[in-house]
Amino acid sequence: MARALITLPAEAKRGEIVEIRCLIAHPMETGYRSGDDGRRLPRNVIRRFRCFYGGEQVFAAELFPAVAANPLIAFFLRVGEAGELRFTWEGDNGFSQVETRTLVVA
Repeated sequence: MARALITLPAEAKRGEIVEIRCLIAHPMETGYRSGDDGRRLPRNVIRRFRCFYGGEQVFAAELFPAVAANPLIAFFLRVGEAGELRFTWEGDNGFSQVETRTLVVA
């Protein structure tokens, strides 16, 4: 499992627009580089990131080999009700990770 760092406000007001930042530790290997032994390193790329808020998808991104290692994704969200944010990353070699955070609405 990769290490994920998700940043969002401790609490928000209804109707407020907040920034959410998600960073995941991942090598994002393109499959074009050679290792120390001269063999190509196998491709290992996160292909898709999605965020769900209250069960509804509110953000999605398709990622490609040109994305740097440890990708940081930032987006804005208009706050409605308090609820759970679910973040999913999917990639090569069966990589899949899910993280959740609770959004508190004052």
